[in-house]
Amino acid sequence: MEDKIRFAVIGGGSWGTAIVKMLCENVSILNWYVRSPDTVEYIKTHKHNPNYLSSVEIHDNQINVSADINEVVCTADYLIFAIPSAFLHSELQNLSVDLTDKIIFSAIKGIVPESSLIVGEHFHENYNIPYENIGVISGPCHAEEVALEKLSYLTIACSDKDKACNLASHLKSDYITCKTSDDIIGTEYAAVLKNIYAIAAGIAHGLGYGDNFQSVLMSNAIREMKRFIKKRHHMKRNINNSAYLGDLLVTGYSIFSRNRMFGNMIGKGYTVKSAIMEMNMIAEGYYATKSAYNLNDKKTRTPIIDAVYAVLYNKKNPKKVFKKLTDQLD
Repeated sequence: MEDKIRFAVIGGGSWGTAIVKMLCENVSILNWYVRSPDTVEYIKTHKHNPNYLSSVEIHDNQINVSADINEVVCTADYLIFAIPSAFLHSELQNLSVDLTDKIIFSAIKGIVPESSLIVGEHFHENYNIPYENIGVISGPCHAEEVALEKLSYLTIACSDKDKACNLASHLKSDYITCKTSDDIIGTEYAAVLKNIYAIAAGIAHGLGYGDNFQSVLMSNAIREMKRFIKKRHHMKRNINNSAYLGDLLVTGYSIFSRNRMFGNMIGKGYTVKSAIMEMNMIAEGYYATKSAYNLNDKKTRTPIIDAVYAVLYNKKNPKKVFKKLTDQLD
């Protein structure tokens, strides 16, 4: 594909690396922002990311890797953000380049703590980016399976269908299937909430609950997600589509799910601090739980979010909290 669109990927973690791999199938030049100068030098020397998806080859004749976010952003038309939501605000403070003429897609599965907004809303409210220039990349898709070139599915959401189709055409390949959606707010909230429900699934597993309970938990989770999203952004959507239910299931059940792993450690008796330290990676659902709990503020019934919040932030006993939760599910 001869591309006229200039792309930049912002973020050097698993998703940033996976998106770089996907784009390289269809673009000739790509800018990539990786925060650590040492990591940048390692990538340039050894042709792979030392910390994430190290099997992915990085061809330096095709990819310009830099630790200077302004250098990466200034020449791009499309910016794809893959920074953990907890660090997005601080990274953007280093940015001096005007974003108003950029098209921004978020692959971030979280709420920005400083604004209590999902990423699209954050860019709209704080950087005056029109919603037609904001989009979302959602699953169901694990970065690790992209690295292995296993068949994966993405949903590209944007109110401007042409922009969604443009990005989809640059991400698709023999092993990546893309569909588009106009539900920016709903797909982004779904990507946030599924991480919380994956933590719940992990806690349940750590406590010894079996597959029968997990199926009931996931059934209740998708209905809870529907209620939450409808309250935040009412529009016609099918909650059983892959961007909602599919993403929830893969995150709740997969061995690659960091959020499920984090919850499993909590269920087995780890403190939040010790689980975070041992994982040595970000479980977005930890931060999302507090934001979602505060955003909901009892506006709709969310027993699963409430239970995870009680365990993670009120330091309640997981066994007692989940015993109470079992009586609230059907």
